[in-house]
Amino acid sequence: MLKVGMYGSIASPPNGELIEQRLDEISDEALLAENCGFDGIFFGEHHQDKKGFLPSPLIIAATIAGRTSRLRVGTNLLLLPLHYPVQIAEDTASLDLITHGRVVLGVGLGYQDRDMAMFGIHKSSRVGRFEESISIIRNCWSGKHFSHSGEHFNIPGIQALPRPTQRPGPPIWIGAVEPPAVRRAGRIGDGWITAPGIPIDFAKECADIYREAAAAAGRQTCVVIMRDAWVANTREEAERIYAPEVVTAYGYYFAGGQTRLFKGMATAADITFNNIDKDARLVLGTPNECVDLLHRWQEEVGADYVIVRFRQAHSGGPSHVETSRAIELFGSRVLPQLK
Repeated sequence: MLKVGMYGSIASPPNGELIEQRLDEISDEALLAENCGFDGIFFGEHHQDKKGFLPSPLIIAATIAGRTSRLRVGTNLLLLPLHYPVQIAEDTASLDLITHGRVVLGVGLGYQDRDMAMFGIHKSSRVGRFEESISIIRNCWSGKHFSHSGEHFNIPGIQALPRPTQRPGPPIWIGAVEPPAVRRAGRIGDGWITAPGIPIDFAKECADIYREAAAAAGRQTCVVIMRDAWVANTREEAERIYAPEVVTAYGYYFAGGQTRLFKGMATAADITFNNIDKDARLVLGTPNECVDLLHRWQEEVGADYVIVRFRQAHSGGPSHVETSRAIELFGSRVLPQLK
């Protein structure tokens, strides 16, 4: 069965005034998602974001874990080059113990200058810091004494205890868009997470690259598809509610230079719903239409896991009430049909 998790968008545009309310809402949405049959919920990381975008995904994941009993909790994505890897290893292991093995650590390089500036990290060092950090985290989770001497981190003779519940550790899923980064995910990761808006043909190419790299490294694979999604009783209702939100989000990504999301869109004026809703970028429509789209991703790309994003952090909507209805409808009418 194709497993489906939910991305937890937490922000309060334009200036973060209602961020505490948003935190309460996502907590309720997570509990609802668990009751409706979703597998997990995932949180991202950004800094210096005026909309109030949550900067500490492991903390909110721990909060959600305390309200749920089955729901997997994870990051998508924690910006690994910004952090000291031993601390991330210990925090993740602690959360895995608290949740009895429900944690997924999703990590990425990051692309926003203001995220890097917050920690004094230069973009040119991201890849080196990232790869060293993955190695250090896995060594920490092994429970063995180890040392690390690298370009970015020097760690003499430590033993990180206690070990996480999952062995050899929580799965590390790597978010990647460009082929070299996708290849890296296959080489050192336990899973690959797509960007939410890449078209299906490019995702298929990247999935082949990912599996080839994983096979060469002797690693198991997990293809994780992230999709912007909305379900309603009619296609017209889904478009009416969701189109303004996803257009706002794509405008944000376009301004940020995420070029892989914009096949056929050359200028800001091209960021329209009709242009976005092509190449299976969105999982949107009636329950049966959503099922058909997810089966297409499963069959053509080989998706093992899907993370759906109902609420958009960069627009703030749809509302909590509308999102809750979408979660319930998705749980009752879409999830039971996924095989």
